[in-house]
Amino acid sequence: MNSFLELKKISKSFKTEKTVKVLKNLSQKFDKGKSYSIMGPSGSGKSTLLNLISLIDRPSSGSINFDKIQVNFNESEKNDVYRSKKIGIIYQQNNLLPDFTALENIYLASLAINDNKELALFKAEKLLKKIGLLNRANHFPSQLSGGEAQRIALARAIINDPEIILADEPTGSLDMETAKDIFELLKKQKRPDRLIIFATHNRFFANKADCLLEMIDGSIKSSND
Repeated sequence: MNSFLELKKISKSFKTEKTVKVLKNLSQKFDKGKSYSIMGPSGSGKSTLLNLISLIDRPSSGSINFDKIQVNFNESEKNDVYRSKKIGIIYQQNNLLPDFTALENIYLASLAINDNKELALFKAEKLLKKIGLLNRANHFPSQLSGGEAQRIALARAIINDPEIILADEPTGSLDMETAKDIFELLKKQKRPDRLIIFATHNRFFANKADCLLEMIDGSIKSSND
């Protein structure tokens, strides 16, 4: 099987008062049809790695290939379009727009790639029904519980039918029962033509992925792949 996503000798440093190396010569392949969990202590580089895969940030050295095509990080506009169409991102803090309703938060993500409001609304309402929150469509994020807000964030991430879903500690700020509900929703997004990667501190959820990757000190040290 050809790997859909390949990271080759990725390093990432940040310059503050001194240079901090967060990722160190990391190489890893990811296949569609599989889910991957990334475990590791705070500061091990999990979020940094997801930011590179989502093309929000660029590596200090090394390359990222999607479907055997290397990403050119100087083509920021092209990469922004790729992210909008192909990558769905879920954050620990849901990052919903506070001045927009649940429905608006979801359909705005569709409008970003297709200026068809009728279609965007149709897809958003369908997703709200699917996640059991149609009755919360006109509520603002401040009126939603943590679990409800994270369901909306998940719906927003998948409205454009992405090939890749990235989730950074998606259940980290939720109680265990709510976290299990959100994780089940995430698991249901798995398809043969889609790749799911999620970072977590929770070994219970990490063990449910097809492949468990352990990050220590900026490198992937072990894998059950």
